[in-house]
Amino acid sequence: MKAMLLNTYGSDAVFEPTEHPKPTVKPGHVLVKIAATSVNTVDTMIRQMGEELPLSPALPAILGMDFAGTVEAIGEGVTDFNVGDEVYGCAGGLADLPGTLAEYLLADAKLIAHKPKTLTMHEAAAIPLVGITAYEGLTRANIGENQTVLVHGGSGGVGHIALQLANYFGADVYSTGGGEKQLALIEQLGATPINYKTETVADYVTKHTNGTGFNVVFDSVGGANIINSFEAAALNAHIATTVSMVELDLTLAHFKGLSLHVVFMLIPMLHNYQREQHGKILTKLAEIADAGKLKPILDEQEFGLEEIGQAHERLASGKAMGKVVVSV
Repeated sequence: MKAMLLNTYGSDAVFEPTEHPKPTVKPGHVLVKIAATSVNTVDTMIRQMGEELPLSPALPAILGMDFAGTVEAIGEGVTDFNVGDEVYGCAGGLADLPGTLAEYLLADAKLIAHKPKTLTMHEAAAIPLVGITAYEGLTRANIGENQTVLVHGGSGGVGHIALQLANYFGADVYSTGGGEKQLALIEQLGATPINYKTETVADYVTKHTNGTGFNVVFDSVGGANIINSFEAAALNAHIATTVSMVELDLTLAHFKGLSLHVVFMLIPMLHNYQREQHGKILTKLAEIADAGKLKPILDEQEFGLEEIGQAHERLASGKAMGKVVVSV
């Protein structure tokens, strides 16, 4: 099969087209003919940082985590899928799991689900990592009907899914963005846009919550921005963040009685821990999508498998709107 291989790590690392052995099916797994994959920030981090990240695969490596495709073969013990089924998931590209920048993927059946019927392969491939992250964060933060929810970074990959899911759960949704296009997308997705460049946290907390703060804050920006999440949160509120590798003073969180949830959705893949939860979440996301409540935004630029380097550059440039998707 054709695969895009990395033989070195670093900012100048080049993906090389290679003829690679096609995987053979094994118990508990399915062999998938990949139709599309998508690029996530963690993919670019692995390529650049290599061994500095404990989750990076050994070289030579096939990166890529998300995919949508068709089941070609089924391993012993797999009962939920049949040959010919269209499936999607986040099932490779780190540690000892070969990735999706190839024509075929051997995927643990626990990590995948039937593709949403109403979405294209490209749209389905854009969902898994960001969708699982958004769903996990919101549910761990006890989201519910009529709550006020603030999403930081609502036009980004994780953020734009979190907006739609928060609406699905019946919340009153607000989101920060930093430009006209970003704010327009946030509004298009059913949230009240907040320009963080022109409004302070105190300003928009007063404006939208009468000064009481938001019940749930989903922070897809993270880092130093978590302090803004603390400031925007109501008393006893829940905060979910996807980027928490930072030193913070938790004094404000203490006096507000806040609950902080760190979302690292790669744990089941890295540690073979409760992988079936990913399959269940993906099944739920497909149900939400087929109900017309979830549709990923795809970046206007399209890429083929041999253009994966350009796709990485597109995501890293910050100019992409929505998910960068690659045809296989």
